[in-house]
Amino acid sequence: MMGHAGMAATAVRYLRSVGAPTSAAAPDRADRAAVPPRPALRAVREDERAPLDPADFRAVLGHFASGVTIITAPAPETAGADGPAGFACQSFASLSLDPPLVTFMVARMSTTWPRIARAGVFCVNILGAGQGALCRAFAVSGADKFAGVTHTPAPVTGSPRLAGVPAWIDCAIQAVHTGGDHLIVVGRVAALGTDTEAAQAGPLLFHRGTFGRFNP
Repeated sequence: MMGHAGMAATAVRYLRSVGAPTSAAAPDRADRAAVPPRPALRAVREDERAPLDPADFRAVLGHFASGVTIITAPAPETAGADGPAGFACQSFASLSLDPPLVTFMVARMSTTWPRIARAGVFCVNILGAGQGALCRAFAVSGADKFAGVTHTPAPVTGSPRLAGVPAWIDCAIQAVHTGGDHLIVVGRVAALGTDTEAAQAGPLLFHRGTFGRFNP
């Protein structure tokens, strides 16, 4: 069984493969300028026509209703480093019961993902029907997403467990796979739980670009 150190090493190997810094300390401006740009992501050659119109692709796939989560990771222990990391994630799913694994997808160009990868751990916060505003706050790039958001450390990894979510899943990174312009992150579940009162409102759903709720 791979320990937390091995799981974190998996994420660090990914960071090194794309030329991203692997230290926990927040880089200064000079360090940021020295980081090489990530390679262009293209599945179609310059002289080849794309097989699908991106707008059509999004419109058709938007018919698939999904739940919504916020993936969080703890702040580095290094003094002066950035705070906790987090982003809104629609593409989350359970993967395996034995061993207990879950997966989420994140854009390869995400600025939050490297911070989660360096931590080597994360918490999946499954949102409830009344948490659309919370989701929007974590979907904004560059803002202080945790401003005014109550959270406590998840029991094993210390990743932020957001207050009022119906369910949470505390994980360590098991593997990272490439999937086109996204990464497929596999997490091994270390702990999980639910809030019975919060769950009564039902899940927050995302369908065709808008939030909704489940009406049985």
